[in-house]
Amino acid sequence: MRHFIALSYGIVCHATFLAGIATMIAMMYFGMSRSAGSLVPPWSYLANGMLLAQFALLHSFLLSTGGRAVLARLAPAGLGRDLSSTTYVAIASAQTLLLFAAWSPSGIIWWQAKGTALIVLSALYVASWLLLGKAMMDAGLGLQAGWLGWLAVFRGTKPVYPPMPESGLFRIVRQPIYVAFALTVWTVPTWTPDQLAVAVTLTAYCVAGPLLKEARFAGRHGDRFAQYQARVPYWFPWPRPGR
Repeated sequence: MRHFIALSYGIVCHATFLAGIATMIAMMYFGMSRSAGSLVPPWSYLANGMLLAQFALLHSFLLSTGGRAVLARLAPAGLGRDLSSTTYVAIASAQTLLLFAAWSPSGIIWWQAKGTALIVLSALYVASWLLLGKAMMDAGLGLQAGWLGWLAVFRGTKPVYPPMPESGLFRIVRQPIYVAFALTVWTVPTWTPDQLAVAVTLTAYCVAGPLLKEARFAGRHGDRFAQYQARVPYWFPWPRPGR
């Protein structure tokens, strides 16, 4: 039963993760102009606003103390706590899939790159996603992609979480995952009112959301994190005095 539960959670997590990422990449590349939502104004505005809100609010809640307690109850046989990292990724991926697949496009296209501009922006878009992948690897890909939890349960061991990340891109800024994620929403070759709404909202989340994460790290790692904060900038790689 333990093996079956672990494999089931792993399959759901990774299938949802791949579907969410692929949908996000495709929909943003076309400026959110080809999503599957079919509502018309004003209902489309309300629905799209709710899609953006659920992504930011639930994503942040699940990273809080109360959210982690909820995640710990979302698996049977007393495995909820060990599977919580897998469950979190599955839920976050489902949120991403919902946001980008169910968006109702406005039908307005402000600007669409062509020729050299299309090549340059497409290359920057790909580079932003590669940078995000690198940041996730530096943070611990098993944790970020969700296999840390279910694989430990399948093996009959406790999940071993990676240490506080300080290497790779984390030597340049403290939140490289959020920085790279924000870059993906601004390097698209097609601009619409829809893409602007997504870009502004998700960038605001990427700037403010990590503050909750840093509060947890400060409580967990104490002086080590305080020294890391003093040494490495939060979001922009500004040079620090004396460095």
